[in-house]
Amino acid sequence: MVQNKFDVIFMDVQMPEIDGLETTRILRRQQEFQPVIIAMTANATREDQEECIAAGMDDYISKPIQLNRLVAMIENWARQRQGAVVG
Repeated sequence: MVQNKFDVIFMDVQMPEIDGLETTRILRRQQEFQPVIIAMTANATREDQEECIAAGMDDYISKPIQLNRLVAMIENWARQRQGAVVG
C-alpha cells in the first residue's frame, strides 16, 4: 500500500520486473485516492496509446518529451482536477 498521495505520476511503460501497464492496473485497484497517471514511452503508435489508456492511464506522452507539450498536459490536468474539486 502506497503511503504518499501524488497528484500526477509519470509512468514509464517499459520498466524491469513489472511494466508500467501492470503497475497502473495495480494502482487503480489498490488506491483510494486516484492520481493522474501519464504514460511516458518511446513507443508512439496509436495502438501503444490505446493500450496505455486501456490499462488505466489517463494520458500519454511519447519520448523524446517536448517541454511545451508536457507543460500543456500538466496544466490541462490541473484545470480538470480543480474543476472536479471546486465545481
